Amino acid sequence: MKQLRPFPQATITKKGARAIEAGHPWVFDAEVLSLTPAPLDGCEAQNGDVVDVLDEKGAYLGTGLISFNSKIRVRLITRNANDKFDEAFWERKVRWAWEYRKAVMGGNATLQQQNSPSSTQETGKHTWRDLDCCRIIFSEADAFCGLIVDRYGDILVAECLTVGMDKLAPVILPLLVKVMREDGEKICAVYLRNDAKIREKEGLGLTKGWLGHPSLTIPESTRIRTSENGILYEIDLENSQKTGLFLDQKYNRQVVSRLAAGKRVLDCFTHVGTFALNAARGGAAYVHGIDISQAAIDAARNHATLNGFDRFVEFTCANAFDFLQELDEAGGRFNGKPFDFIILDPPAFTKNRKTIYEAVRGYRQINYRAMHMLPRGGYLATCSCSHFFDDKLMRETLAQAAHDANIQLKQIEARQQAPDHPIVWGIPETSYLKFFVFQII
Repeated sequence: MKQLRPFPQATITKKGARAIEAGHPWVFDAEVLSLTPAPLDGCEAQNGDVVDVLDEKGAYLGTGLISFNSKIRVRLITRNANDKFDEAFWERKVRWAWEYRKAVMGGNATLQQQNSPSSTQETGKHTWRDLDCCRIIFSEADAFCGLIVDRYGDILVAECLTVGMDKLAPVILPLLVKVMREDGEKICAVYLRNDAKIREKEGLGLTKGWLGHPSLTIPESTRIRTSENGILYEIDLENSQKTGLFLDQKYNRQVVSRLAAGKRVLDCFTHVGTFALNAARGGAAYVHGIDISQAAIDAARNHATLNGFDRFVEFTCANAFDFLQELDEAGGRFNGKPFDFIILDPPAFTKNRKTIYEAVRGYRQINYRAMHMLPRGGYLATCSCSHFFDDKLMRETLAQAAHDANIQLKQIEARQQAPDHPIVWGIPETSYLKFFVFQII
C-alpha cells in the first residue's frame, strides 16, 4: 500500500522528471501537470511551503519548496522520502555544508607581508585562515536553493533569494551559527542583504539589516575589516556589492600574485582592488587599477593605503572599454612605459541566452585590446563569470581575439571558482567562472 505523506503533491512531466533524475533540482512552472492538496489533511500549498514532487506514475522524485511567483515552481531540498523537515534536518544540512568548507578551505597560513600593517605588526607577519573569509552556503550547490551565506571573520552575511529560504532563514541561520560555534568559531552576528532585485520575482520585498536573535549581537556599524590572502579590506556590508567581496576569485588572485613580481600590472574592472592588491603583494613594480565606479575606486585606494601599497599602486575611475582602446591606440604605453601583465575581470556581460552574442563582442573586444598591446612575453589573466557564456564559447572567443591581434597564447593555467563555491555535476548553473592565464608569444 502506498504510504501517504503530509505534504501537497506536484505531479510533473516526463521532461521534468528526467531533469531531476539527472541531478537538477528545479521544476519549472510549465513542467507541473497538477498540484494537489496534502493527502492527509487536504491543505493546499502556500507560497514557500514544502511539497512532494511525483512523476506521472505517482513515483516519488523529491521534496522541495514551492514558489507561485517564479518560473522555477519548485526547488528541491532533498530526494530522501524519509526526511522530516524539522530543526534536526536543517541542522544536519548546515553541518554538511560547514564540514565541507573545513575540508576544502581549512588550515592556518602565516605569510610574510611586507609594507603592510597586520595583527602582529612587530614581526611583519599576518596570520590568516581561508575559513575566515569564504562562502559557507552556496545555494543549489549545498541544496539550500536560494540561500547564500558568506563569512567575514566573526560576521556572516546572508542573501535569501527565494520565498522558501526567506521563510526558513530565521531557523537555518541561527543553526549555522550554533554549528560553527561548536567548532570554536567566534560568530557574533548575521547581516541580511535581502536587497537583490531577483527577490521581486519571488514576490519578496527588498530589505537590509542585522538578524535579530537572542544568540546574536547587533553591531553598532556595518563597516567591518577582514582579511583575504593576507590582504586587509574594509567592507561596508550595507552598501557593498552583493555580500562585500567576490570570494570566488580567492585562489585565482593568488595565481596573479605569484606571476606579478617585478611587472607593471594593469587591473581592469578592479572593483575594490582585489586583483591589483594581490599583484602588489606578489612584488609588482607598479600596479594601476581601473573601474567605472567611483565608490569602488575610493574603496580600492583606501585598501592600498591600509596595506601599505599606495606608493606604487594607483587607481583611476574610467570605463574599461574606453581606457583599453585609448591605451592601445597610444601604443600600449602608460606614463611612457608598457604594461607587461594585464588582468581582465569584467562583470557578467550576459545573464541570459538572448544576449550571448552581444557578450561575445564585449569579451572579444577587451581581450583583443589587451593581447594587441601586450609585448611578446607579457602575461594576460582573463575571465568570465557568466554561466551562459560557457567554457567552449570562452575559448573560441579568446582564440578569435588572439587571431585578430596576430599573437599566440601560451596557456599557463585554466581555472574555475574556489571550492567554497562548489560545482555539482548535474547542476550546470553551479559552474560559471572561467579563468585563464596566458603568456603572449
